[in-house]
Amino acid sequence: MQELTGEITRFKKERKAVILAHFYQNPEIHEIADFVGDSLGLSQQAATTDAEVIVFCGVRFMAETASILSPDKIVVLPVAGAGCPMADMVDASQLEKRKQELPDATVVCYVNTTAEVKALSDVACTSANAVEVVESLPKDKSILFVPDKNLGRYVASRTGKQMTMWEGFCPTHHHLKREDVLQAKEQHPEALVLVHPECRPEVIELADVVSSTTGIINYAKQSKAQEFIVATEIGILHPLRKQCPDKKFYMASDKLICPNMKLTTLEAVHSALVNLEPRVEVPKEIRERAIVCLGRMLSNNNTQVDVRI
Repeated sequence: MQELTGEITRFKKERKAVILAHFYQNPEIHEIADFVGDSLGLSQQAATTDAEVIVFCGVRFMAETASILSPDKIVVLPVAGAGCPMADMVDASQLEKRKQELPDATVVCYVNTTAEVKALSDVACTSANAVEVVESLPKDKSILFVPDKNLGRYVASRTGKQMTMWEGFCPTHHHLKREDVLQAKEQHPEALVLVHPECRPEVIELADVVSSTTGIINYAKQSKAQEFIVATEIGILHPLRKQCPDKKFYMASDKLICPNMKLTTLEAVHSALVNLEPRVEVPKEIRERAIVCLGRMLSNNNTQVDVRI
């Protein structure tokens, strides 16, 4: 493995590449990455670098977002088949049809969507800013939230707004049941429960903290508590234990594993750097519309989102 990581470092320099790793990747991928984080934050970080190549260790929609924000860089996804089941639960044709049925609705898309869906949406959001984005919309505007019904329900509960939910979900988070968390709480009664908002409402009800992946890590770092039950993908344990070595973390279930996130290997990263394949490119006409959707979110700082843009 040491020889392989050395080769990755060498080719990274030769290619003038930056390696991005989502929190849900395996620990060995974290260790060779330049940046580890949530999907949008990684794409934003890569856009600020002078790298000519982005190797995105994640899933396809993340690489697409990197391509949207860095159209002049080569974007490579080490494993072509690494997709996101939730993102695949809504496509452009389905969304176009629903928009015709709800012509007055503002379409809020979770960043976990394809570039084509972003191009058809009015404003994007992340799990960290979804509440803020929805609160910033005009009060008289109806909202269509795609594709994650669990995140949408959480946002509706926080904002009090009426929202039409797409029937999508993250299979990994949706798999977690209330009974799983109750069992974990019984085993670790002193632990705080940290929950990602992609989980079911009945799981969120048991949370001490509901937050994005980055938010969960930041909370654990700042909290005086010493034990935590974690309700998100298991990959988060590596950065949590690395950044909080004196604290204890327990998974809410041993089934919180995203198989697509685990497809990336060191061998695949090495191959991606050597061959600059498989590439992810967003067509110009889709990118130009998708960047407007993302731009409304990125420019939204507690001010009203201009849905007329």
